[in-house]
Amino acid sequence: MASKANSIKLFSISTPQMRAFHLTWMAFFVCFFAWFACAPLMPVIKGEFGLSVAQIANINIAAVAITILVRLVVGPLCDHFGPRKTYTGLLLLGSIPVIGVAFAQSYESFLFFRLGIGAAGASFVITQYHTSVMFAPKVVGTANAAAAGWGNAGGGVAQAVMPLLMTAMVMLGVSETFGWRAALIVPGVLMIVMAGVYYRYTQDCPQGNFSELRAAGIAIDGGGKKGGWESFKLAATNYRVWLLFITYGACFGIEIFIHNIAAIYYVDQFHLTLGQAGMAAGSFGLLALFARALGGWASDKFAAGGNLNNRVTLLFVLMLGEGAGLLMFAHAGSAMLAIAAMLFFGLFTHMACGATYAVVPFIDKRALGGVAGIIGAGGNVGAVAAGFLMKGTGNTQQTLSILGILVAISALCALAARFGSSAVEESAIATKLAA
Repeated sequence: MASKANSIKLFSISTPQMRAFHLTWMAFFVCFFAWFACAPLMPVIKGEFGLSVAQIANINIAAVAITILVRLVVGPLCDHFGPRKTYTGLLLLGSIPVIGVAFAQSYESFLFFRLGIGAAGASFVITQYHTSVMFAPKVVGTANAAAAGWGNAGGGVAQAVMPLLMTAMVMLGVSETFGWRAALIVPGVLMIVMAGVYYRYTQDCPQGNFSELRAAGIAIDGGGKKGGWESFKLAATNYRVWLLFITYGACFGIEIFIHNIAAIYYVDQFHLTLGQAGMAAGSFGLLALFARALGGWASDKFAAGGNLNNRVTLLFVLMLGEGAGLLMFAHAGSAMLAIAAMLFFGLFTHMACGATYAVVPFIDKRALGGVAGIIGAGGNVGAVAAGFLMKGTGNTQQTLSILGILVAISALCALAARFGSSAVEESAIATKLAA
């Protein structure tokens, strides 16, 4: 019977583990591209609809708010239906508002579709679930972080590509109004294509698909025989889940917040052009190509001796670095200094995200979907809280300063999530067996 992979063979798709690895980060990339496709076009959309600062804040909050609910739901759905069917369904349903936003005719309709697009952000939980069930403890942190990081890069690519795509449309002779709408149809179509590919070429776990395994009476890692809400209830009663819910809100929540405000911040604060601002904002997202994987890899290396608590200590250090870098970004006096500070704190932010999900597979193996879903939702709660903070202060720089302090304080939650001696010993034994 097939088992979890003990290594990552990047240039192979011959095993179900590596097919899942590559297709799950590709699906996540497409979802993230779609999720943030609107953000770099906001200066143009703002002008067309005559949006106020408060309305833009509402749109940014809507973009991440519904993801909280959907992330909570898709984790248990993975335990019940398997990641293959869950991802396919999310891609197909998520494509509807992505295409729909191109047809918005008012602030209200744009807000409605932007809210719906947020469901695509729940793809992260399925990505982490799928790699967690495919890879052994020795490499699961690296696998989780690499898949999530490369998928996250879709947000950075969207920041850089969407303005270019709109410009290309305009150069073909269409109006700017039609140009941004036509550009936004592209990610919706990509989601539909990816749904078909994912369903055809992946399976739920190394042994096969959940429905077939349950029919044969074979036990599955996750939420027991049936999965679903049993998994959620188990996860919800574990205090470490809620501590990491907070830390993930303080790293991934900040990442989402920066994706949504960076382009318009560079335009308003430093008077960059739309293209320049898109490139600057895109560089933050492109850090995900290596930085999140670096966080997961570092976590695996720190825990290589079998000490599970080295993982949470690393997370604590990374979050302190993120908080310090965020304060530097808030007080940068020029565009160049702001970009440098953004890349500095962005490195720590992405690495902290990777380090968080390098801990997730060890919290409760009976409820992997529930754990991944609740902690993943924490990221969006953090982003929503940051959005409301900016709406309350009415000042982006002040908001960034406050967030820097809050991130540093939340690092203490990582230390509080330390594991007991029995969990550390069990992890040490599993690491030696997999060696």
